[in-house]
Amino acid sequence: KGYLYMKFLTEYMTFNTKKRHEFINITREVDRVFQKSGIKEGMVLISAMHITSGVFVNDAEPGLHRDIEEWLLKLIPEGHDYYHHRTGEVNGDAHLRNILIGHQVIVPVTDGKLDLGTWQKIFYAEFDGQRSKRLVIKVMGE
Repeated sequence: KGYLYMKFLTEYMTFNTKKRHEFINITREVDRVFQKSGIKEGMVLISAMHITSGVFVNDAEPGLHRDIEEWLLKLIPEGHDYYHHRTGEVNGDAHLRNILIGHQVIVPVTDGKLDLGTWQKIFYAEFDGQRSKRLVIKVMGE
């Protein structure tokens, strides 16, 4: 009887955005790490390692990204007197955006390919940039 063994591969990405808010398409980098793993079936976990950034899957259309930014600003305005600011920090809005967008996604791997829909891309979402932050990509499968 043959046994299948799970393979794992972990890589990190570092970001230091020029702007406070940015969406960065990381689909190619995720695919590169996945291809390096050699798995044919499994999943890839992409997780922001900071509480003021996130990860999401959606279309790469610039108008949609503008809509997302405006939606987030409407729901979670900058300049509001958040309780978090009483600690001396001024990024309460970024923490709340992280909760709304989410800090990680899982992308399935099927038949040796990332199983994304036609228009789906993977994005790193920065809400309090201009400093070094990390993201982890963990591939799991066989």
